[in-house]
Amino acid sequence: MSDLASRAHDGRAGESSLQPSADFDDLVLGQCFRSGGRAVSEAEVIAFCTLTGDWHPVHHDPEWAARSIFGERVAHGMLILSLAVGLVPLDPARVLALRRVSDVVFKRPVRLGDVIDVEATLTGRRPLDERLGLVELRWRIRNQDGALVCRADVLVLWRRGATDTPAASLGLGL
Repeated sequence: MSDLASRAHDGRAGESSLQPSADFDDLVLGQCFRSGGRAVSEAEVIAFCTLTGDWHPVHHDPEWAARSIFGERVAHGMLILSLAVGLVPLDPARVLALRRVSDVVFKRPVRLGDVIDVEATLTGRRPLDERLGLVELRWRIRNQDGALVCRADVLVLWRRGATDTPAASLGLGL
């Protein structure tokens, strides 16, 4: 973990820390945020199988998975990416929508019981108008050992200025 990410994680980063509720115009390239962690449970993996219809045996069949390259059951990559969305505290007063998730690379398997967290780094921002901007983030999802399990570029629609304006008044149809 970088020094900047360490400081953001433990609250000592001050102005170097990415604040999920910051005004768009206060965001600075290179700012980082580190989420708390969460364990990936068997129940979540089975629920994901059910919701998506992805019943590959490496996710749900212990005997089959034991003979696989991983040696045991692993979580779906898309489940890990989905859980990461919930780990990053995107302030609904600021972040109106995920616009794009791109360049996703799954680096290592996540086993049942592994704990994941997310390091987000601000890599770009572009004003759209006086009310809205696009914010680019690089997410690095790590396991409890600090090993990178997934990375992704995430683009979000970020509200500028005062946050008491309902989304409907922005003409977004949300």
